[in-house]
Amino acid sequence: MALRIMVIGAYGNFGSIISDHLSRMPGVEMVITGRDAQKLQARLAVLNAQAPSPARSWCGDAMAAGFAEALQDLGIDWVIHTGGPFQGQPYSVAEACIGAGVNYCDLADCRAFVNGIARLDERARQAGVAILSGCSSVPSLSSAIIDEHRAGFARIDRIAHGISSSAKMPGLSTVEGVLAYAGRPIRQLSNGRIHEVTGWQDLSLRTMPHLGTRLLANVDVPDMDIFAQRYGAHTLSFKAGLGLKLGGVANALLAQMVKIGLVRDTLPWARRLHRWGTWFERFGDGMSAMYVDVQGVDHQARPLTLTAQLTARNDKGPEIPSCAAVALAAKVASGYRPAPGARPCVGEITVAEYLAAIDEPDNVQLAVDFSHAVV
Repeated sequence: MALRIMVIGAYGNFGSIISDHLSRMPGVEMVITGRDAQKLQARLAVLNAQAPSPARSWCGDAMAAGFAEALQDLGIDWVIHTGGPFQGQPYSVAEACIGAGVNYCDLADCRAFVNGIARLDERARQAGVAILSGCSSVPSLSSAIIDEHRAGFARIDRIAHGISSSAKMPGLSTVEGVLAYAGRPIRQLSNGRIHEVTGWQDLSLRTMPHLGTRLLANVDVPDMDIFAQRYGAHTLSFKAGLGLKLGGVANALLAQMVKIGLVRDTLPWARRLHRWGTWFERFGDGMSAMYVDVQGVDHQARPLTLTAQLTARNDKGPEIPSCAAVALAAKVASGYRPAPGARPCVGEITVAEYLAAIDEPDNVQLAVDFSHAVV
């Protein structure tokens, strides 16, 4: 029997990528949804022109009352929620899925949203469904990379990781989400103690293979809570940046204006920066990457460092956050059943499953290096 998956926000940036992949996946029937009937029908037409089996659509608000009944009427097995920004968003969609007995994952990378999903754990267990939040670059892929090489460490002390995107602008909702904490305090961990840094500040340069030197700044992610418990690391940090250094400087200036009180609402600025960013896309190199640096000791008590970098060429960067959900869907369609409960989406897919879902071996490649020298 085919797995029936609903993609919420299927005509958005990440939703389009996910629905494209699912439309070609054996054993999957797809229902796409959104609130804009015209965009929804245009997206459906594109999918049905390329898909071996026709997709269906449902036009409506997934966060409104009655969504659980719609899920039951449509016979949905899984929901993939791409409708960000998730900052400040309620758990209405996940709660509707629990009520309808439907499994759920989302692409949230908002720390509070992803780690707060555990409040639904008991209800999800009773309903026998999996509610997985953060099925994206962080924390799904970042943890999968560390998990794959964790056995080489007797102890993990420090994890520093981050993302440098290409100059190609993501969807507006993504920009609104990542700028929501510009100038706001972010809790990180240093030598076992919580300390605060400022969002989109502390600019630093990192030399990244194939990308040259990229400008990075503090960004808040769910990993800051998850990695302390999952790996026992006592120092954790995460940074992100844009393909063009000018964008990083613009974000840092916005963060400073928020910090000193000149800007209170970042949403209008997010729209401006998104619009300006599209003007400069043509100056980018199409390269993006995620890096993960892990320091600890090996089983002979020698210092050990892992450096991993997943590089995407030709503006394939958006495939990386999108395809965790695709990899999970493929695994479920093949018979995998995640344990019931509500939790961050870590430990559900491997790096190999992730890369197979992206299926761009010439454009998306992972390099891993171990060293006994401390970096």
